[in-house]
This record gives sequence, C-alpha cells and structure tokens, in this order.
Amino acid sequence: MGAAPGPEGAGSLRKDSKVAVAKAQAVGAGRRQVTMKGLYFQQSSTNEEITFVFQERENLPATEDYYVKLQVKACALSQINTKLLAEMKMEKDFFPVGREVAGIVLDVGSKVSFFQPDDEVVGILPLDSEDPGLCEVVRVHEHYLVHKPEKVTWPEAAGTIRDGVRAYTALHYLSHLSPGKSVLIMDGASALGTIAIQLAHHRGARVISTACSLEDKQYLERLRPSLARVIDLSNGKAHVAESCLEETGGLGVDIVLDAGVRLYSKDDEPAVKLQPLPHKHDIITLLGVGGHWVTTEENLQLDPPDSHCLFLKGATVAFLNDEVWNLSNVQQGKYLCILKDVMEKLSAGVFRPQLDEPIPLYEAKVSMEVVQKNQGRKKQVVQF
Repeated sequence: MGAAPGPEGAGSLRKDSKVAVAKAQAVGAGRRQVTMKGLYFQQSSTNEEITFVFQERENLPATEDYYVKLQVKACALSQINTKLLAEMKMEKDFFPVGREVAGIVLDVGSKVSFFQPDDEVVGILPLDSEDPGLCEVVRVHEHYLVHKPEKVTWPEAAGTIRDGVRAYTALHYLSHLSPGKSVLIMDGASALGTIAIQLAHHRGARVISTACSLEDKQYLERLRPSLARVIDLSNGKAHVAESCLEETGGLGVDIVLDAGVRLYSKDDEPAVKLQPLPHKHDIITLLGVGGHWVTTEENLQLDPPDSHCLFLKGATVAFLNDEVWNLSNVQQGKYLCILKDVMEKLSAGVFRPQLDEPIPLYEAKVSMEVVQKNQGRKKQVVQF
C-alpha cells in the first residue's frame, strides 16, 4: 500500500477535488434547463422614469463563433444613458443592466483565439448586449475582453475598467496629455476624477482639482503624489478661474476635464443642476493658449463670443463619450490596448480606485436606483 499523502499533498488533493466538483456542476448545469436571475430596466411611457426589475433567464444557448461564455464574479454599476439608447434606436421593453464585468471563462466558441476555459478576464459589455452583466452567466464577444492580472481582485477589475477607459479617452486621445502639462480635473474625488488624477500624475502632469465637500477636500489633500492645488467649491467662496490663473502664473491650464458645467446664470439654471459646477465662461477663461477642454456636458452651447475667445486662444473643445469605442469597429484594436493598459496600471498600483464595499446581487436593484440618480460617490460593485 502506498504512503498516505502529507499535509501539502492533502491540500492539493482537496483543491483538485473542489475544481473537479465545480466543473462537474458547470457541465451538469449546461445539460439541464437552469433559470438565473438578471437585472433589467423598464422605461415609463413618458421616458422620464425607469424601473429596475429582476427577470428570470433560462440557460444560455451554445457558445458560437467568436463568443465567450463567462461566469460573472463581479459587475460594477454605472449610470445608464437612456437618451443615448433612444438615439441609437436601442429601446426595448426590458433592457439589460450592468456592463463592466469580471469573471471566469466557462466556454468559448469555435473561432475564439484569445481565451480558453478557466481564464480570468475583464471587459465592458457592448451597448447592444442582450445579456445583463448583473447575472451569473453572460455571453460576450471576445473583442470586448482582456485578461485580468492575477493580483487584481474581481471588484477592483470590474470597478476600474470603465473609468480607466474614460480617463484614457479624455487625457490621451482627446487632449494629448504629456509630461509638464497643467491639468484641471473637476470633482477629483469622484470615481472618474480619482482615476484621471492618478493617470495625469503618472504621465508627469501638474494637477489641480476641485472638491464639492469638506470630505472630498480632505480626501484629495491626502492623495500622493500631492495635487498642486485643491479648490474647495463647497462654501461658494472659491473662484475656479481665479485660482487656476493664480496657480499657473496667469498662463491658464493646458487641459480641463470637467464634470459638467453651468450653461446659464444661477437664476436661469434648473434647480436640479444647482450644484458646485463652474460656468462655461469660467472654463474658457482659465484655459491657456492651445488648451484642450474635454467636457462631459453633451448639451454644451457656445455663443459666438465664447467661440471667438476659444479661437483667439487656439483652444479646442472635445466631448467625452467613451461609447465611441463600442460604436466603431475600426478602433477595436486601439480599444483593446486601452483595456490592457488599464489593467496593467491597476496591477502595478498606479490606479487606486474609489470603491465602495461590494454588495450581493439581491441588493443591486436598490443600489442601481441610487446610482441612476447620481447620488453615490464611490464606485459600487456587485460581487457574486
């Protein structure tokens, strides 16, 4: 009779046994009809309110061609742009919720070349995905996924991927960030603002940021490397343009990434938008010669005097819409490079995301209602 396995051998056997059981369960689930819950949203007839609902889903069909079947381990929550979906003619009775996913590959189609079963991956489901990321298993085209570094946790991967893409799009592709540039990042304590600050610092830029509350101000002042200046907008006394011009010796900043702007005077602004946002004239004033203004305000309106001022400065305005990567097949290779680089920087500690405590799937409905109203600060992630 052979000798009994030692402690290390026993641990290895237990691990192998667990893997075998998990695979057997996955195979068994694939053979029988299994129902899973997924989160969807339903829009009212007036298109003003949306309701989040869990729907039962039957097991997915066989994985074909370039598609990967993914066991979701974490899914981050982001605000849904219902207006964009309507403009893209993507309206449905029930629309899937959750797109930033990280998980384990269960099965691959016959034409998949980058992944194999058991790979750990992360990615962003496309706008027209039929599967909600807030579900145990999803199908996704391999061109929307990259490998997850081993030392990165599931919540970190899912919670960083989209803000990383947005920061890259804004600072690299729309404003050509380079060492020595001065950058103003509005609302730096937000999930996007935090990643943008870290990316700008990594590229050797001098970063200025704004804070909307005392808590945000304290958070930004603790960041390392240190910010050149934190402008506290919570008390209504600080002036963004004056502070930036003072910090740059009157030259103005090279790059601005806003978090929304006021288009009108405070008296004319809708009550819902009355928050510490700079006026569009302030942004134009603080821009330096040849500066780049990257805006998240999709309805930005510039009057002739505004345009003339930008013309005199040789400045540019660009709109941050990270969905362009999903809408253009031509840019697919560049998009995958961004996803890979975001994960590499997360693994290396360059990116340190603002994540809230992970929540279980059954809390996703209530959390999405909060996220949709833009009431959360940290990135919320559902962990399976």
